[in-house]
Amino acid sequence: MNIKILGGGCANCTKLEQNARKAVEELGIEATFEKVIEMKDIVSYGVMNTPALVVDGTVKVSGRVPKAEEIKKFLD
Repeated sequence: MNIKILGGGCANCTKLEQNARKAVEELGIEATFEKVIEMKDIVSYGVMNTPALVVDGTVKVSGRVPKAEEIKKFLD
């Protein structure tokens, strides 16, 4: 599974990554994480509001920071 965190490195982006890593750990699955910080790359996903979470190429959420419990639903 490939998980991308889209955003420029703000506090919300950091929190989203922490929550995603926690969800992966709690589910006991393997995933690679990637940070996407270039605006042209972020926009290529159709995202206008960061932070955003992309799982295997699909945008799951943008413009907010979901809790780990919500992220688990995106990973099942």
